[in-house]
Amino acid sequence: MKFFSIAILTASILTTLEIAAQSEPPQTVVQGPTSFNGKRSYEYLRQLCDLGNRMSGSPGMQKQQELLAKHFEKLGGQVTWQRFSARHPITRQPVPMANLIVQWNPESKERILLCAHYDTRPLPSQDLDPRQRREGLFLGANDGASGTAVLMELAHHIKSLPDRYGLDFVLFDAEEMVYSDRTDPYFLGSEYFAREYRKNERDYSYVAGVLLDMVGDAKLSIYQERNSVAWDDTRPIVQGIWETAARLGVNEFIPQVRYEVRDDHLPLHNIGGIPVCDVIDFEYPDRRNSYWHTTADTPGRCSADSLGKVGLVMLEWLRSAN
Repeated sequence: MKFFSIAILTASILTTLEIAAQSEPPQTVVQGPTSFNGKRSYEYLRQLCDLGNRMSGSPGMQKQQELLAKHFEKLGGQVTWQRFSARHPITRQPVPMANLIVQWNPESKERILLCAHYDTRPLPSQDLDPRQRREGLFLGANDGASGTAVLMELAHHIKSLPDRYGLDFVLFDAEEMVYSDRTDPYFLGSEYFAREYRKNERDYSYVAGVLLDMVGDAKLSIYQERNSVAWDDTRPIVQGIWETAARLGVNEFIPQVRYEVRDDHLPLHNIGGIPVCDVIDFEYPDRRNSYWHTTADTPGRCSADSLGKVGLVMLEWLRSAN
């Protein structure tokens, strides 16, 4: 996810939210025998970051692909690869890429799509240190690994879900193989997936979808994304997810529109016609305290509690699907 605009809120709403954030202590989700394991999800996030940078076509990406395929197959998922290529923004040489698709209940004609991007940006382009912007290591703990880590843990719970719908996880490659925000394209993996979904004959359709992006921040606050609320076909998905969070007492899901985000849900919806909403935390106090696209996007900025809360909301939302 790369560009965004903050929704205009009245001063009174902002003040109310700020006071609430300061006065209410963070709530911890109680883990039951079948609840989402945030600690294990966090360990998955650390595993991914231990591979280093995972930009498209890199050795780190290849190692990640091998790790993820083994993980999902071990848990009973049917793993396939959607392979494509694109030119490197600098060298102009072709870069092999692959969207990872994991299916459960593959015979079902009505399916739910859960997705995230699993590549990392080549460089920490927003770092305050000019040298780091050119040469620094971008691990992408929150921006890349967090959504993937939630799906890795969610795979442990598939058997507890109703089989009314088929379920697909898709991890998109090349969401941000970007060196220059002005010239390099985003969302190559999700665009390819959306075009293939639209043009190819198929005997199934996606009835709902959720994109998970930047959901591991230790100071979690997930507002509703403007496009996801504006579209008629995704508004009920947003309402269902935030109502699930409210029922569970996960107050980090805030039922207010705060930002408009350019993310993978745009090509999925606008090209593929897939009703996908964006669940994303893009709330930073100011540029100096933001670690977005910097060397500071490390596992230490994320938490098991945040991953656990997001995962539990998604798990319970899936359980309520009928």
